[in-house]
Amino acid sequence: MLGWPVLQKNMLPFVVLLVTAAATGALAEEKRMERTVTVSASGMVSAVPDMARISTGVIAEAETARQALARNSEAMAKLIAGLKTNGIGAKDIQTSSFHVEPRYTNPKEGQVAVIDGYRVVNQVEVTARDLDKLGEVLDALVTLGANQMNGLAFDVSKAETLRDDARKDAIANAKRRAELYAAAAGAKVGNVISISEDGGGSPPPYFKATRASMAESVPIERGTETLEARVSVTWALE
Repeated sequence: MLGWPVLQKNMLPFVVLLVTAAATGALAEEKRMERTVTVSASGMVSAVPDMARISTGVIAEAETARQALARNSEAMAKLIAGLKTNGIGAKDIQTSSFHVEPRYTNPKEGQVAVIDGYRVVNQVEVTARDLDKLGEVLDALVTLGANQMNGLAFDVSKAETLRDDARKDAIANAKRRAELYAAAAGAKVGNVISISEDGGGSPPPYFKATRASMAESVPIERGTETLEARVSVTWALE
């Protein structure tokens, strides 16, 4: 028969295991019973756009790809030079699309479409930083031969910094609502457990225009842009 000292020594790991399991269970129970409140809220600020992005370009057609490319290159060189003359810096003119494609005939019934020429498309993204001269830039684009106008979008250069005020407003709105919920439930808001920012936000004002309508759209009204921030915050409840 084993003596008591030997039995006690053999039971020690079992006792430690029981104590560990009990402690783990207590922590799990405490975590499960932790009371929290999670609120999602948004904040907004208004800002006047101070820049615009213009998507424009030239489409040229000819019987051969070489001829179409030559015509397009000549027109684009004139367009870019004219933009620079009108105060647009080289860093604010960026090629966004360029492609060469065949042009097909419109066949009659029973006939097969054949290639009767080529089309070259060259598009640029232009950033106008002086909105007081935006009308002049748009007029210059038409005058310089731009025959493709894909749109105009207003933007705020310091949008990220200005959106910080919207973030603060979002947090304040979330806390106000959390305190309202907590008071209604007979509790108080404690420490912040987590904060996450949701994606999204208001897109810049945008419109699409054809070459014919561009002349009618000058002058342009920039209006205001709403910058939004959305957050989700979790607080402990006391």
